[in-house]
Amino acid sequence: MVQDPPTTLGYVPARRDLRNDSGGGQSRPSVPWAVVYYQAPDGTVHADDFLCKCPGKIEAEFIAVLDAVAAAPPPQFSGGGKWESMHDAMAGWYEVRLTGPGREQFRLFCLLENGAADELARRGLPGPAIAVITGMRKPWRTTFSERDYAHVRELGRDYKQNVPRRLAT
Repeated sequence: MVQDPPTTLGYVPARRDLRNDSGGGQSRPSVPWAVVYYQAPDGTVHADDFLCKCPGKIEAEFIAVLDAVAAAPPPQFSGGGKWESMHDAMAGWYEVRLTGPGREQFRLFCLLENGAADELARRGLPGPAIAVITGMRKPWRTTFSERDYAHVRELGRDYKQNVPRRLAT
């Protein structure tokens, strides 16, 4: 019996046998990326709380996009507008962008963890990872405030200052 991938915290997608072009015409196996979830000092997992409040279809689509990005892996992923690198004050961040009922906008904010194997191990990561930090939603044709983005960045600072990383399990 084939099981659907779990939608719980700490889900790490199975290694996919995908290839990417290394530039010299040779193919090499892509490095598997994990999907990990930031846990705040008080035990809150902001991304999980956000996902649980999303309509079921949106939550499932977020998980599917994260799985696809992890399988690509992220540096090579062409997201069709669903996985976007951010700019300006949010440079270094990535967001999953979805539209829900009534054109409501849903965003999941992520950081990429990449580096040498020993550095990733020091951070408590199994390898390269997409760190899912938090999510927000907004009405169509509106913007998040600088205060909203500042909160996201503050959560990201807390995530990055902890070695090993504080991850939900």
